[in-house]
Amino acid sequence: MERNGVGLATQANAYDKLKAILLDANRLGIFEENPLEGVKPPQYDSARAVIPSVVQLQGIRSAGDDVFRLIMDLMSGCGMRNGEAAAVNINNIVADDVCRVSEQVNQTTRQYERLKHRKVGEYRDVPLPARIKETIEWYAGRHGTADGYLLKHPMDPARTFPYYYLSNQWQRIKRSEEIDIPEGMVMYGFRHFFASNCLSKRIPITDVAEWMGHNSIDVTFKIYRHLMPGSIGKAAKLLDVGLTA
Repeated sequence: MERNGVGLATQANAYDKLKAILLDANRLGIFEENPLEGVKPPQYDSARAVIPSVVQLQGIRSAGDDVFRLIMDLMSGCGMRNGEAAAVNINNIVADDVCRVSEQVNQTTRQYERLKHRKVGEYRDVPLPARIKETIEWYAGRHGTADGYLLKHPMDPARTFPYYYLSNQWQRIKRSEEIDIPEGMVMYGFRHFFASNCLSKRIPITDVAEWMGHNSIDVTFKIYRHLMPGSIGKAAKLLDVGLTA
């Protein structure tokens, strides 16, 4: 999966499922020894966080259909995961500049489920830039909603939005080679753009971690520390003022 450029989240999900099966087999005595002994889980390499520029993002945005544009805007503008974007509900706009993320479409069960790292009923509020709000309202006006949900299965509105629809379109856009896409970029790059945009505007990383739904700020710091190259140098200068006063 790593060689094929599969995103870390997908790798981690596959690893976790396989781990659960193997550990259960070990518990039942099918394997005498722990089959995961010495096996390292997928490790995130921050150098692989390929982030598109604003110009590249605009080009990619124009290459897909309405569904692709909506999901891309939600990921890059609000920091949603693709499963969370697939479950976006117009009723979750709780203020002109706030969107409530309360559920996601699980790629395995294809059902609406709790958020990652959250208990049932828990949610997080994220910033809703004016342009993203316009995209949501434009999409709802053009395609309508079902119980408030913007995205449903294209063949059956009673079913959730299928992930493969988005994945297939992304691969088609990349294969066309008509759009400037950074080498090695995966769809998660839209979410990376959100983090990069926040940190470049000096928004505290603690807020970014909360909005992105990370279970620990350590995760955010590990992935995006390199996007704050001036923070240590700036701190050294500020501290020096106090020391020499």
